[in-house]
Amino acid sequence: MSVTAASLQKTVLLVEDNPHNRKIFSGMLTHSGFEVIEAEDGQQALDAVAKALPDVILMDLSIPGVDGWEVTRRLKADARTQPVPIIALTAHAMRGDEERARAAGCDHYLAKPISPKKVVEEVRKILKL
Repeated sequence: MSVTAASLQKTVLLVEDNPHNRKIFSGMLTHSGFEVIEAEDGQQALDAVAKALPDVILMDLSIPGVDGWEVTRRLKADARTQPVPIIALTAHAMRGDEERARAAGCDHYLAKPISPKKVVEEVRKILKL
């Protein structure tokens, strides 16, 4: 990878507790040129963001420990992480769930099941790539 390409590479934090989903989404994002940091629970997500600020976060809302709703609220309450776009990537797809996700601080909302290609398209759209 050239220095220019490396400097333009965007980082995605993928917060997903299902190992199969994590592998699929991570693989597709990596193949599409993104650096992917993975977290399988809320505390890992918070620790990852404390180490390095990602360009965008894909947030499963139903994760062990500190759930995605609370992680999102904490990130949006912190001035350092508030500007980072958070995409809810969730099986919560009933009436009112998108509004709840947005109220918690999610900037965008994708309901599962969703194709990995659509996830990559959404990340590119948000990052204006």
